[in-house]
Amino acid sequence: MPRALITGVTGQDGLYLAEQLLAKGYEVFGLIRGQNNPKRELVEREVPGVQIVTGDLTDLSSLLRALNHAQPDEVFNLGAISFVAYSWENARLTSEVTGLGVLNMLEATRLYAGDDLSKVRFYQASSSEMFGKVQQVPQTEETLLWPRSPYGVAKVYGHYMTINYRESYGMHASSGILFNHESPRRGPEFVTRKISRAVARISLGLQDKISLGNLDAKRDWGFAGDYVDAMWRMLQQPEGDDYVVATGETHSIREYLDIAFARVGVSDWSDLVYVDPQFFRPAEVDLLIGDPAKAKEKLGWTPTVSFPELVEMMVDSDLAEQRALHGK
Repeated sequence: MPRALITGVTGQDGLYLAEQLLAKGYEVFGLIRGQNNPKRELVEREVPGVQIVTGDLTDLSSLLRALNHAQPDEVFNLGAISFVAYSWENARLTSEVTGLGVLNMLEATRLYAGDDLSKVRFYQASSSEMFGKVQQVPQTEETLLWPRSPYGVAKVYGHYMTINYRESYGMHASSGILFNHESPRRGPEFVTRKISRAVARISLGLQDKISLGNLDAKRDWGFAGDYVDAMWRMLQQPEGDDYVVATGETHSIREYLDIAFARVGVSDWSDLVYVDPQFFRPAEVDLLIGDPAKAKEKLGWTPTVSFPELVEMMVDSDLAEQRALHGK
């Protein structure tokens, strides 16, 4: 039975990945920070087959203990402070967790493997936010990185450190440059879930309006359940490498709003959306669109959920949740 350790198991990607690995017959260990982590109950409820270990990405010794306990064949480093807007408010903490945390996880994995680096494979969750002020459209594995947020800068550090460990020590280490991927499990602070939740509440008479930032920002959005499959496929390859994981399509926030409100029978949402300057980024990323050709060719990976299907899935999920909460 293969064994896997997932950091960031409490996030949407961690939950979907854990589900898929358990279905494949893996023994799955999830790293959680702190003994009384409030999200521990979420993991135990959503993926009860996961064995929980405690550790902190800023504490190398705790990571070594977790690895020695789990004895994994595969390590998926998904842990990060992943809300981009928060990274300007807490740039140092974001750098320590999202950037230096990758170094700690790589070093802990190298030390755990000892003289036999072939016994463990490593996945790093890189991000399309690394492209920032995009220098090429669409973005590929070779596109120059120009991050526009402390989060993006931290992800660039972790990305290149993963490459360095692969080249310096011969580790089977891969980075998935994942473009925006969403699901009903996305946190409500993220714009996609913020919209789907608000649309559900507005349709049920529980909320009047939604406040958003730049409606013209464009992203390449896919389904998180598809993207964790790409992560697993990377670690099944003969050698580690870097892959863009994306749909190859880009859509604006306005398009997202169109589909979300249409799902509840609203064709004109102009009076229901308020543009609030506080939600604009200090340095905006205007356009992201990935070229997944390499992932399709080498991994045999293709997305299965379209953009409209994704938006409707999220709205439907939030409608069901709000109805259950409020008896409607």
